[in-house]
Amino acid sequence: MYLEYFGLREPPFSITPDPRYVFLSERHRDALAHLLYGIGKGGSGGFVQLTGEVGTGKTTLCRLLLEQLPENTRVALVLNPKLSPVELVETVCEELKLPIEGKRGSLKALTDTLNAFLLDAYAQGLRVVLIVDEAQNLSIESLEQVRLLTNLETPTQKLLQIILLGQPELRELLDRPELRQLAQRITARYHLTPLDAAETEAYVRHRMAVAGCKRMPFSRLGLKALYQRSGGVPRLVNIVADRALMAAYAREQDSIGERLVDRAADETLPGHARYWMRRYGVWAAAALLLFSVGSGTVWLQRYRQTAPAQAAPTPAPVAPAPVDGEADRLAAHLKNPPETELTAFTQLLARWQVDSNEVSVREASRCPALAAPGLACLRGHATLEQVARFDRPLILKLDPDPQQQDDRPAYALLQGVGRERVRMDLAGDRYELARSSLSKFWNGDFVALWRLPAELPATLKRGDSGEAVAWVVDRVATFDDGATAKSRNVAFDTELEERIRKLQQAYGIKADGIIGPETLFALSALDDAGPHLARTVE
Repeated sequence: MYLEYFGLREPPFSITPDPRYVFLSERHRDALAHLLYGIGKGGSGGFVQLTGEVGTGKTTLCRLLLEQLPENTRVALVLNPKLSPVELVETVCEELKLPIEGKRGSLKALTDTLNAFLLDAYAQGLRVVLIVDEAQNLSIESLEQVRLLTNLETPTQKLLQIILLGQPELRELLDRPELRQLAQRITARYHLTPLDAAETEAYVRHRMAVAGCKRMPFSRLGLKALYQRSGGVPRLVNIVADRALMAAYAREQDSIGERLVDRAADETLPGHARYWMRRYGVWAAAALLLFSVGSGTVWLQRYRQTAPAQAAPTPAPVAPAPVDGEADRLAAHLKNPPETELTAFTQLLARWQVDSNEVSVREASRCPALAAPGLACLRGHATLEQVARFDRPLILKLDPDPQQQDDRPAYALLQGVGRERVRMDLAGDRYELARSSLSKFWNGDFVALWRLPAELPATLKRGDSGEAVAWVVDRVATFDDGATAKSRNVAFDTELEERIRKLQQAYGIKADGIIGPETLFALSALDDAGPHLARTVE
């Protein structure tokens, strides 16, 4: 009804997954990279676990995953996991189109048929993947049967890769003691969180643009309210935004502001009364307090006239400094860290839009000077202020206990640095802890990837010339607003050396005027292209 009014070709906020409307936030790209990595070179036949709240986009990622699978992959997709162990194996065999007539109801016969298929697929160079959606609905017995399906293996790899998609309850289910054997086989975990405020605005603009919108009807306050009322959950964004468009059409309004979005949310979302109390509860409490003070003034005066004198109250004790719960949660995670180095490198490659199927993640994690074509790697040591100045996501090497020399380190992907807190991902879990707390786990070691032109040598110094020096001149000009290269055969002269020294001083690098890996990283950070640290952290 509102399409012609807003100049749209089709409804922009349908809740059915349409590939044309897919919007991949930073977290969605990382989650997809985890899934592709698990199926590709890095999974080694273990389990891959993806969890997220209802409506955060797990099903959409599953569809994208199916579209990007290699040609040598055979997939069994289980959408309704409320099955007995026998029914589950039957469903897997049916999805793989195996002949099971006469074998239904016999767990042994079904398992033998599946095992024979897996051996034959391995001989043909095929990879077999089982994807279980809504896996939190699996029974303990069915989960144990799923684990047993992975027991068939060769000396180098397992023959069945299993991906479990589910709501957060799946994480709690797999923490149960009776499922510890399965939990130990999970090689990659990722928890998909809702969109933040900036991503929600980008999500709305993206869907409106795909639908043909020429002018954004949602105002800034309207977009802010849309994020607040939906919590950044894409499905709820769609529901509220669609109703808001309908309401604006009915009222013949061209602009959709905060009030209209709130009304739309009240009509479509459950629990809106609790939202209003949460949003305006402070003001309601203040009004109640003023009313109480006003109505109780007379009583208070009478009480003072009749009450005996009281001793002066003792001062309240000073409250202790707030405890950083995120730091405690991270410390607990680091007591037995999972294999996080390859996971972190997979995420970092994904941020640079490098497919882990095209690059050996294990080789890249060794951090050679050229980790991939056009992609340089650097292991360095820096302060958090220097890292924030580089403004690139990078890998932090975390030490569970600095006092213990033999502890296994963990590797987290730094995603954002704010005034008070830092944001990082570790084995699929997100942490936002105080900057002061980070020093308990991080001594300054980091690993960085960045794009470089192919013609750049490892070092540049005064006296060099050519295309590489011209690139340096253009990059440093964005730092000091100096002159850019007028030709591609520029000489590295004394003036450029001095400009490089100032750049090095600004980034906390040894100011020797020689362009080495750290200085190249700083020059690359001056480029707007490529990923940058999030600015939405407090």
